[in-house]
Amino acid sequence: MTKTIRVTILDDHQSIVDGYVYRLNSIPEIEVVATISYGNQIEPTLAEHPTDVLLLDVNVPSEPKNSNPYPILHVIPSLLQKYPNLAVLVISMYAERGLIRAVMEAGASGYILKDDQEIIRSLGSVVISVAGGGIHFSQNAHRLLQKGRPIANSKSLARRQLEALSLCAAFPNSTTAELALKMSVSNSTVRNLLSGAYIKLDVHTRAAAIAKARELGLLAPDTQTIRFNTNPR
Repeated sequence: MTKTIRVTILDDHQSIVDGYVYRLNSIPEIEVVATISYGNQIEPTLAEHPTDVLLLDVNVPSEPKNSNPYPILHVIPSLLQKYPNLAVLVISMYAERGLIRAVMEAGASGYILKDDQEIIRSLGSVVISVAGGGIHFSQNAHRLLQKGRPIANSKSLARRQLEALSLCAAFPNSTTAELALKMSVSNSTVRNLLSGAYIKLDVHTRAAAIAKARELGLLAPDTQTIRFNTNPR
């Protein structure tokens, strides 16, 4: 008997979720076990609904009262450490080489662009492939990764530096101690990670570092800005 591939979807646009569910549930080998709208729902949902493939959008709010994008660069390695057999597939409209590279280095099994209609139409096949250990990119995402030029002014931020900045962007009012708890490291380690990132980005404050990283395409953009500049769905 063929094993059913269990899928959980994180996206805050219901029409998009409905489209994914329609495509995936039409395939006998796949079952969508959960859909969620906020980043803080990921861990409790996976605990309640065992999942083989997690579909993630990068621009989802952290929680109902926190519209900042959830810290995907922290979430992915944390989840993979807890669920080593989980495959994470990112589906996003955000096509920036720095973020694509950081997401893949964090452990994702692929990066699909929402405007890649060919791959979206064959989403079921992609899910089956990544569940079996495959890697998938949209053609444009792969092309961006293949570019030889360095990411402007980033000076190669380390994965853990980007993870720390990702948490700072999601929880801008968190203390160093609170960030350290989320990363399971010491306060001094967080301070060192952030100070190193500030030096590489040539900034002096946490807010400036977040803004610069977003400007360089290393972090997901501000969710409120996206909503302001996008027509209502």
